[in-house]
Amino acid sequence: MLGSTHGTFTTDLRARVVACGEAPTAVVHGVTVAPGDQDVSGRPLHAPVPDLDRFFRPGSVAVVGASDTEGRPNTGITRQLLAWAERVGARIHPVHPTRESVFGIDCVPSVGALAEPVDLAVLLVADPLPVIEELADTKVKFAVAFASGFAETGEAGAAAQERLAAAVRRSGLRLLGPNTNLNAFERFREDLEGPAVALITQSGHQGRPVFTLQELGVRLSHWAPTGNEADLETSDFISYFAGLPEVGAIACYVEGLKDGRSFLLAADRAARQGVPVVAVKVGRTETGARTAASHTGKLTGADQVVDAAMRQYGVIRVDGLDQLQDTATLLARARRPQADGVVVYSISGGTGAHFADLATAAGLELPTLPQAKQDELHQWIPEYLSVSNPVDNGGHPVGDWRGRKIIDAILADPSVGVLICPITGPFPPMSDKLAQDLVDAAEATDKLVCVVWGSPVGTEEAYRTTLLGSSRVATFRTFGNCIGAVKAYLDHHRFTIGYRSPFDEAPRTPSPSLRKAQALMRPGRRLSEHAAKQLLRAYGIRVPREQLVTSAAAAVRAAGLVGYPVVMKASGAQLAHKTELGLVKVGLTSASQVRDAYRELTDIARYESIDLDGILVCQMVGRGVEMVVGVTRDELFGPTVTVGLGGVLVEVLNDTAVRVPPFGENEARSMLAELRGRALLDGVRGAPPADVDALVEVVLRVQRMALELDGDLAELDINPLMVLPRGQGAVALDALAVCR
Repeated sequence: MLGSTHGTFTTDLRARVVACGEAPTAVVHGVTVAPGDQDVSGRPLHAPVPDLDRFFRPGSVAVVGASDTEGRPNTGITRQLLAWAERVGARIHPVHPTRESVFGIDCVPSVGALAEPVDLAVLLVADPLPVIEELADTKVKFAVAFASGFAETGEAGAAAQERLAAAVRRSGLRLLGPNTNLNAFERFREDLEGPAVALITQSGHQGRPVFTLQELGVRLSHWAPTGNEADLETSDFISYFAGLPEVGAIACYVEGLKDGRSFLLAADRAARQGVPVVAVKVGRTETGARTAASHTGKLTGADQVVDAAMRQYGVIRVDGLDQLQDTATLLARARRPQADGVVVYSISGGTGAHFADLATAAGLELPTLPQAKQDELHQWIPEYLSVSNPVDNGGHPVGDWRGRKIIDAILADPSVGVLICPITGPFPPMSDKLAQDLVDAAEATDKLVCVVWGSPVGTEEAYRTTLLGSSRVATFRTFGNCIGAVKAYLDHHRFTIGYRSPFDEAPRTPSPSLRKAQALMRPGRRLSEHAAKQLLRAYGIRVPREQLVTSAAAAVRAAGLVGYPVVMKASGAQLAHKTELGLVKVGLTSASQVRDAYRELTDIARYESIDLDGILVCQMVGRGVEMVVGVTRDELFGPTVTVGLGGVLVEVLNDTAVRVPPFGENEARSMLAELRGRALLDGVRGAPPADVDALVEVVLRVQRMALELDGDLAELDINPLMVLPRGQGAVALDALAVCR
């Protein structure tokens, strides 16, 4: 059936560049990363891929704390490990300080006393730290720690987990856990063929529905239960699985991410390999995020950023475990689409219309079949029935030779890439014959054939044997899961065609702007509007002509130089919202107005006890579309870039799109396409089209600033950025910057 570290980048991923010098060589998870493989801040541009072959297929396994005393938890685990070792051909070595043997196998007091090197040490002890320290001299490649009571329990547990992680780093081995389980050592069916689903879960129980897909004929190759991720994390397993030829898709249940950058590098590797990653990521709500953190001790991140980052790197995010099952299986098993068109075929006009409405609303393309194709279908379907798409056969043709003819004719149309047949309930012999015809047709085509079996019973022969017995038909139980999986399938293949990694577009060397910008930074302080605009100017972002003055006379001279009409604004590091305090004067056209405005602005500042660095006399910029472009720091992904409708609309409508640098021009344009108010940039109610190219250029310059000033810039807010009519550019009318 298709049926810890903080959220900023971890220390070993942040070999920071010093000023404008060359990035130093970094070592990431034992892999040396040369300067050419790093971005301008010294962060790796490619995912380190751990060699996990000996974890999943070890030659020798030490079970520390092994037991054969009935009734003890360790006994059940030891028994399961013995069975698993026999299946994978591994030698088991029980380790216990006081036992001579376990289940008839000679026991040794420590791993160091073993006569052969050990690939994997399974730690059945309450405190794995002393054992990890003992393993440092044994050349053990991997260890698994089941013990709980670490970061998921709070600050004390997090400190204990950090001590464990530090010991792992010193030892040179790789650790799965703590707070993990036996899922990696489950019995996988070996009689199933075709591309497999590899499973990664932070909660073992949440992976059960996917694992049991094997009973419906879906092949699973691996299960990585990552637990608290003191060392090995979701990203490591994504990177590893993406390189395995048997893996057709990676299914993930993610409660929190250890490191955002590592996750994106892993997703990028999967995208380069063309391997789809499907993920349930909890934490959309405050309650969900809080619960996830208490379970695994992870950071869930701001959900809007997580969602955008996943889409940016082609990770398919789904909401439920049932969707995870269906979508991952479809993506693993279906061949590359030959066309984007979807045809809905049913024995009921009502069913077809209902499904077509839902599919169209979800963004699937349902092309109208050519008239010649409709005429062909009417050879077997009565003339009064619609066959334009959806195709309604009326029921009777599916019971005889005509049924297969209809299916083959639809699949032969070059605009059709997917045929979906909703069978809302069993109605033998119609439904049985229809199911068999669909299976036979699927075997004879490279196009995707999907069936929605709507019966709540699920014991029918047509479903259990005919449909589930086919590896070529994608069978679903709900309309929604079918539509979501098919859309993910088509979107994934569009995404991977000509995929260009965002990391390929990351700057490797600092721009000339960096030195100018660093001279303006004031650690731990907010910059005044004037200083923030100088920062923008350093990166080539246009600001109005303006002068900072400290007297009324100087204000008049400045107005003459800037050119009337002018805008006057108070400028000071304390000021975030000037308009509310009356500290902005617009449309001044004479020297007397400028003098009066200067006195009024300085009087208000004195009354409000606001320290000013002066008064800005600014060029009055023509009307355009007010936008906002900004930089904020996400606890998981570091610097992020936001664009949206600006002015007061940013607070009222919150119509914004976000991306994680690095990204290129196409991604910047896709940000604009996501905005509900995108039409404003095209011109509405007689307004001219805005200079979208200039807006895109500002977004790209801001993301360059975010990358280069990552260690110095905490926040940047350009609001409003006035996007003028096409060909006239964009001007940053106001800016706020906060230094780290």
